[in-house]
Amino acid sequence: MGQDNRESVSELDSIREKESLRKLEAALFVSGRFLSLKELVALTDINPILLRKLLDDLADKYGGRGVELVNKEDLWKMDVAADFSYMVNKLATGNSEFSKAEQETLAIIAYKQPMKQSVLVRIRGNKAYDHVKNFVKMGLVFKKRIGHTAELTLKDDFYDYFSLEKGKGFEGA
Repeated sequence: MGQDNRESVSELDSIREKESLRKLEAALFVSGRFLSLKELVALTDINPILLRKLLDDLADKYGGRGVELVNKEDLWKMDVAADFSYMVNKLATGNSEFSKAEQETLAIIAYKQPMKQSVLVRIRGNKAYDHVKNFVKMGLVFKKRIGHTAELTLKDDFYDYFSLEKGKGFEGA
């Protein structure tokens, strides 16, 4: 096999590995619960040996970020970093006027802002349109039309509503 063929195979392997990493990341993000290696293999169709390597890669990637990969007795889950759990607790308190689904949608906007509404809908489904409409009406989210979609950002009222200091954990994620 010539040098060009080896480079092509190496490039293909790299592309496949990156795609597998994205697939694994999506599965962990959406699940919201601990998953076993067996469940992850079934969900992603990734070879178990490669899956372990990718889990290590993801743990490194998210180390020190607002979201982390948690491994507990060989079960895996994406979660909010422990030092930001206070924000999640404020969003997820039982006396909230938001449903759990609305809380999750608002948390994604807060973490990823500015973000396209189309991306939010891909993550959360069509119900996100109603959630955004409600958040805009409440003055928590600013919606700016950009082409065929909209850009979503938090308004100052969001920080007041949840008694948060602007600039403490949501921007630049």
